[in-house]
Amino acid sequence: MTLTTKQTHPGRAIVIGGSLGGLFTGILLRSRGWQVDIYERSPHNLSSRGGGIVLQPEILTAFHQAGVAYEAPLGVVARERLYLDQAGEIAQRLAMRQTLTSWNVLYGTMRRHFPTEQYHAGKTLVSVQQDAAHVTAGFDDGTQVSADLLIGADGASSTVRQQLLPSYEPSYAGYVAYRGLVPEADLPPKAAKLLTERFVFYQFPNSHMLQYVIPGEDESLVPGERRFNWVWYVNYDEQTELPALLTDKTGRDRASIPPGMMAPTTEQQMRAYASQVLPPPLQQLVAATQEPFVQPILDLGVPQMAFGRIALVGDAAFIPRPHTAAGVSKGAANAIALADALVSHNHDVPQALHDWEIGQLRLGMHLWRTGQALGDRSQFTHGQQRSGEALTPRS
Repeated sequence: MTLTTKQTHPGRAIVIGGSLGGLFTGILLRSRGWQVDIYERSPHNLSSRGGGIVLQPEILTAFHQAGVAYEAPLGVVARERLYLDQAGEIAQRLAMRQTLTSWNVLYGTMRRHFPTEQYHAGKTLVSVQQDAAHVTAGFDDGTQVSADLLIGADGASSTVRQQLLPSYEPSYAGYVAYRGLVPEADLPPKAAKLLTERFVFYQFPNSHMLQYVIPGEDESLVPGERRFNWVWYVNYDEQTELPALLTDKTGRDRASIPPGMMAPTTEQQMRAYASQVLPPPLQQLVAATQEPFVQPILDLGVPQMAFGRIALVGDAAFIPRPHTAAGVSKGAANAIALADALVSHNHDVPQALHDWEIGQLRLGMHLWRTGQALGDRSQFTHGQQRSGEALTPRS
């Protein structure tokens, strides 16, 4: 007589949030045998969002451990860093090899790896409840789902965090990031030659700008089909200037302004200021940008990431400022450590989360403080000088 053994998975996990942090967690838990469903509030495909990302080792480690197939390299290799002077000449050159990728590439790679039938779009979380054995998520359409583990990977405005730590919300750091993407072919040849496959910086009092080349919108790495990605940090007062900046072209107040939605007056002011203070190659980069966008820089740190059968990961827990180049890799590191902890504790969720939390709080706090120090030094060393007359906010 042949005996057969029924195979079971270690448990079922609910992941709230279907962006990069949620996908890192989903693919890694699945690689350890968990049944995973991801619930994303947006009903739309997220692949058009985001700009450039520095490809940190944790991202590749997550892909390797989860068995994600991809073609190397995952981005564009920059072999050196350049620091420009006001005239646009090279003031300093440093040999530093880095791979620069895009949000679209990472998102697309993981979405193709994660089962479509277990990724649920248009699902807005409204409640989370747990007992000793299960955790239950309730959604605004009236449905409820129960599991052994729930991951809050729903970003800076996390509903999971709001329910667990209602007094902890992101705070404005005092400045924003203007951002833009420019197809390689759209930049004048001289500027393109200087900026291609290099990490380029320009620093001046209370501000700085950086740029690098990333894959094209369709993830292409073919020279001529890629994009220049730029980020420019500018100070704005939270009470007197920021509200106008975060009002889109339809008059709607937003947490950030996506591509194509910047108010015409704001865009004109930004371009005028760029022509005054940036060196010529970067002026041309801004001028060639069809749809600039803007994101306020935020700070967030929490005292707790594990709550029985619930865990907070990525920006739902800590938001390091982008100067650390670690926002995405931190989400990957959270997910790697979580999957490892579950295996180490034989998938005993409360015990695994308890031990996992210690190292992840330490990591989050380190990046949070490092980002604050870097940002404050670059933006406020010379005092709280604002953006100048060219950027007077609208009345």
